[in-house]
Amino acid sequence: MEEYIDLFNKIISQIENKVDYADIRAGKGDNTSIIMKDGKIQEVNSGSTLGARIRVLNNGAWGFAYTNDFSKLSECCDKAIKISNALKGDITLSEEDIIEDKIKSQAKISFSDVSIEDKKEIIIEANKCANTGKVVSTTISYSDSEINTALITSEGNQILAESSRVRLFLNAVASNGEVIQFGHGSLGGARGYEAIQDADIEGFSREIGENATKLLDAEPAPSGHFPIVTDNLLTGVFIHEAVGHAVEADLVLQDDSILKNQMNKKIGSDIVNIYDDASNPKGFGYYPYDVEGVKTSKNQIVKDGELVSFLSSRETASKFDTKSSGNARSSISDQPIVRMSNTYLEPGDMSFEELIEDLKDGIYLKGSRGGQVDTGKGIFQFNADEAYKIENGELTTHFRDVSLSGNILQTLKCVDAIGSDFKLSVGFCGKGGQTAPVGDGGPHTRILNAMVGGSN
Repeated sequence: MEEYIDLFNKIISQIENKVDYADIRAGKGDNTSIIMKDGKIQEVNSGSTLGARIRVLNNGAWGFAYTNDFSKLSECCDKAIKISNALKGDITLSEEDIIEDKIKSQAKISFSDVSIEDKKEIIIEANKCANTGKVVSTTISYSDSEINTALITSEGNQILAESSRVRLFLNAVASNGEVIQFGHGSLGGARGYEAIQDADIEGFSREIGENATKLLDAEPAPSGHFPIVTDNLLTGVFIHEAVGHAVEADLVLQDDSILKNQMNKKIGSDIVNIYDDASNPKGFGYYPYDVEGVKTSKNQIVKDGELVSFLSSRETASKFDTKSSGNARSSISDQPIVRMSNTYLEPGDMSFEELIEDLKDGIYLKGSRGGQVDTGKGIFQFNADEAYKIENGELTTHFRDVSLSGNILQTLKCVDAIGSDFKLSVGFCGKGGQTAPVGDGGPHTRILNAMVGGSN
C-alpha cells in the first residue's frame, strides 16, 4: 500500500479543515479457501481484494464511504462529508498517541509460494486420517489470507501493516445406526503456511475422528448441580462468550451488559484474572494496531476477581473518559466496532490431577459445540463436546450430550481452583454482521456448584 500513501495524504489534506476528524483505511489482499466434503473437493476459491474507506467526524456524527476504485476516493470524501453534515450527534474521540510505523508479516512461508495442489494434499491427508472407527462423514475447510493495509489520519497517523493468517477446520460425524455424534477442531495461526506445514495434521485429524466414534458408546449425561472442571477450550468459550462480550464498551453503553455498573467491584473469586491481548503474536486474534491506529497491549479486564476495565474503541473510551484499549476492529468495508482479540483466563499453579483429587462426585466437561449468552441478563448456556464423571478423584463414566448453564457473576464467584496449563483456540467471532479472527482459552478450571444439563 506504500505506493498509495501520497494519494491518501493529499486527500486528507484537502478535507482536514472541513471536518473535525478524518481517516482513510485501505487494503489489498490475496486469499484462498478450499472446502472438502466426504473426501471430495467441493470448492476452491482464490482471489484478490482492493478497497478503501474514508471516515469523517463532523457535528458529532460519522460519515462513512467505501470504494474499490481508488480514483473515486475524492468522490467518497464528498459523500462521507455530506452524510456527516446531514447528521448531528455527540460522538467524540479519546486522545491517543500519534504513530508512524511499518509492520512486517510474521509469515515465514508465503501462501502465494504454496500451490493449490499442495494445499489440497494437506486436506486430503486430514480427511484420510479422520476417517477412522465409525466416522461416516467429514467436512474440512481451509482458508488463508495475506493483507497489506494502510491507515492515514488527519491527526498525523501513518501506519502500514502486513498480516497473514491461516486456519484449517475439521468436523467428523460418527454413527452406529442409532446414535450420531460429532468431533471437531481447528488449527492455524496469525502466521504463514508454516502454521499448517509444521502442525501434526495426522494426529489432529485422527483424534477428531476417534473422539466422534468414542462418543457413540458414551452414556447420556446427568442433570443437576455439581462441582465441575472445564478443559482449556470450554474455559475459553466461557471467558469469551460470557465475560468478553459483556465487557465490550459498546454493549455496556447500550445497557446490554450485566457488568454495566460493576466497575471496580468483585465479579469473581479472588483467583480470577482475565485478559484480552491483541499484541500476543501466538494468538489467532493478533494485531499490532487496531483499525483506528491504537497500539495494542495486554489489557487486564478482571484483576483478583475485580472488574477493572472494559474493551473499547476511541469513541466508546471517550464516553468513559479513558484511553482506548485498542479493540476497534472491522474489515476495510465495514464500520469499526468493539471486538475481542485473544481473551483468556490467566493460569494458576495446579495440575489436572490436583484439580480433581478432592472431588467425590463431580463432572469433567470438555470442548464446546457452541451455545448462547444473554449479556444483558447475565445468563449463558453452552454445549460441551463430552464429559466424564469424577468419582473420588478419578475419571470414570464417559458422558455425551451435556451442557453447562448459569449466571455469569455467580459462576465467576464459584471458580475455586485454576490449572497451570494453558491453550488458546483458533476461531472466529461474529458480531453486528461482522466476523473477526479471535483466540480464546485458558487453563483447566474448577467451578463449584455449576448447573450441568443432560438427558438423565
